[in-house]
Amino acid sequence: MNKSESIVEISKALAKFQGEVKQPLKDADNPYFKSKYVPLENVVESISSIAPNHGLSFVQWALNDENGRVGVATMLMHESGEFIEFDPVFINAEKQTPQGAGSLITYLKRYSLSAVFGITSDQDDDANESSGNNQNDQNNNKNLSEAQVKRLFAIGKSVQVTAADIKKVIMNDYNKTDVALLTKKEYDEVCNRLESKKES
Repeated sequence: MNKSESIVEISKALAKFQGEVKQPLKDADNPYFKSKYVPLENVVESISSIAPNHGLSFVQWALNDENGRVGVATMLMHESGEFIEFDPVFINAEKQTPQGAGSLITYLKRYSLSAVFGITSDQDDDANESSGNNQNDQNNNKNLSEAQVKRLFAIGKSVQVTAADIKKVIMNDYNKTDVALLTKKEYDEVCNRLESKKES
């Protein structure tokens, strides 16, 4: 992360912004898991309606890393000249086409922008995650094994849900840029949701 020598003014402005911003409605449907999320245009609208009042603006740009992954970088700026440039978020594009890359860039923009401005653009996690009921869950927070990832995609394939669709769901519902970053609990939940489609 790069930033200006001082971030005093930008920090004050961001605090004021977060005190005034109204969380946008989750009105976009995820057709695969029957969940909702906030589309990029609603995130931008929510930010743009208040941020300029506090001298805040942002810019985002797409890029690739040395492994060919698609990424998006975000810079938060203040009228004082202060800035914070956040590290880019990268993920592999499932479809190596302009449309596939464009779709992924849109998701990464929404993910990054929501994180920078404190917008809750995805469905809330299970209340147990924040209630202290996960003291024995430490082992569940490890990254998934390759075998678990393959099993997840195999379950999806069996119910006509592609790997690309699963990755989009994981980005939307869990704010994870990679399937392997799911916790064991989240992994079990996604598997169960996919398997339940067999019965419907």
